[in-house]
Amino acid sequence: MAKLGKRMREALEKVEVLKEYELMEAVALVKETARAKFDESVDVAVRLGVDSRKADQNIRGSVLLPRGTGKKFRILVFAKGEKEAEAREAGAEFVGGEDLMKKIQGGWLEFDRVVATPDMMGVVGRLGKVLGPRGMMPNPKTGTVTFGVKGAIEEIQAGKVDFRVDKAGTVHAPVGKASFSVEDLAENFNALMGEMVRLKPSSSKGKYVRAVSLSSTMGAGIRVAFVSS
Repeated sequence: MAKLGKRMREALEKVEVLKEYELMEAVALVKETARAKFDESVDVAVRLGVDSRKADQNIRGSVLLPRGTGKKFRILVFAKGEKEAEAREAGAEFVGGEDLMKKIQGGWLEFDRVVATPDMMGVVGRLGKVLGPRGMMPNPKTGTVTFGVKGAIEEIQAGKVDFRVDKAGTVHAPVGKASFSVEDLAENFNALMGEMVRLKPSSSKGKYVRAVSLSSTMGAGIRVAFVSS
């Protein structure tokens, strides 16, 4: 069994593992136990009562966090012509077509988010096995396949977060940084959860939101009491 580091031991001493904390208390505890020397991300993990193998229960969406993510993303855009110029003017780090596709196939992954115009999806489609598992494959449902390139880039930098359920029925998503105030993290959390609840499929039976936890990058998981309407 791996030996726990001093920071993790100290964090676990402050957390009642089986307790479900009220949101504001949970957020405050996440901030208190974030002891790394860098500004840790704060992430939420939500276990849903869905079967992701069924198309209508494969939850996927996006939400604009009202207080942002605290991160500047390196955005790659697949576009050509006027849309290529638009992407560069909007601040995309990398813009291109087959040249970028081949570079990615060669193992290059120095970017965080991907946007593509619809006419470039024939090129992007060849990267499904690379981008898909990393959650970076452009998709119309998340607004990342669009001719509105400028708007898509601006939304991402403003705090737009994409999320999808994994094979185990769990959604992982960031809600900010440990340096954020308790109020700002709670507001982002509520925005994310509100969108997730809105996407509840009618075919999902029983309890939809089964478990919620918050954690910082290097911190302990903290259960959150959450009741969906």
